This record gives sequence, C-alpha cells and structure tokens, in this order.
Amino acid sequence: MREHPVSIPRPLVKLNQWFIVLSVAAFWITGAHWLLLLPLAAGLSGLLFRYNPIMQLGKQFLIKPLPSYIPEDWDQQQFNQKIAVLCLFLGFISYQLQWHTAAYVFTAMVFAAALIAILGFCIGCFIRFQWQQYKYRKQQANS
Repeated sequence: MREHPVSIPRPLVKLNQWFIVLSVAAFWITGAHWLLLLPLAAGLSGLLFRYNPIMQLGKQFLIKPLPSYIPEDWDQQQFNQKIAVLCLFLGFISYQLQWHTAAYVFTAMVFAAALIAILGFCIGCFIRFQWQQYKYRKQQANS
C-alpha cells in the first residue's frame, strides 16, 4: 500500500464532494441506482488503495503546484470518506432490497453532508472532533 500524504489539496476534496452530490442527484432524478456505484467505487478505492480515481483525474487540471493549494488533512478526509462510503453502500443495498425510503434516507445523508461541506461546514470534521474529545475526556477520567 502507498504511504499516505499529510494533506490533500482542497480543490481535489471539493471535486470529490461535487462528484458525490451530482451522482446522488442523478440517481434521484433518473432512479438509476447503479449511479451510486460510481462514487462508492471511487471512495472504496481511496480507502483501500489510497487511490481515488476522481481526485487523480482532477490533479491533471490543477494549474499550481500541489503544495500551493489550501491543504485538507488526510486523516480527516479518510474519516469523512468512510462515512460517505457507508452511506452510499447502505443506500445502494437498500435500493436493491426495495427499501426505497431507507435508500433515500442514506443517500440524502451523504448528499447533505457533501453539499454542506462544499458550502463550508464539514459535518464529518465536527463528528470526528467530538469523538476525539470524548475519547480524551474518558482517558483523562481513567488516569
């Protein structure tokens, strides 16, 4: 497996978020549930192999050197990607099982999180921060 970078340029993170938003919107509009497999596969590839094809494609269009872009924390992005992959997977499986309400709930969660992140607030970052604070307080109480 490749070593992971310390950070990811923000435009690549935004590209991935837009890809999720547009894929889910296309699923809602067309009903073609296989569209959920596109961001799901890209996200899984990023998690398992540290190679997100959407971000790799996006790199080709960046004009400045990678370090000159605002960095996003690698570990935080991996955490966010796990949540996105889980929601996309559960949405896809729910659709396969004809659980349409569940499919729309899970896809709405990932859609909303990605869209809100594009607008500037990272829900996954907030969740991870709260989890780290909880673990820290628990550790302090036990020592």
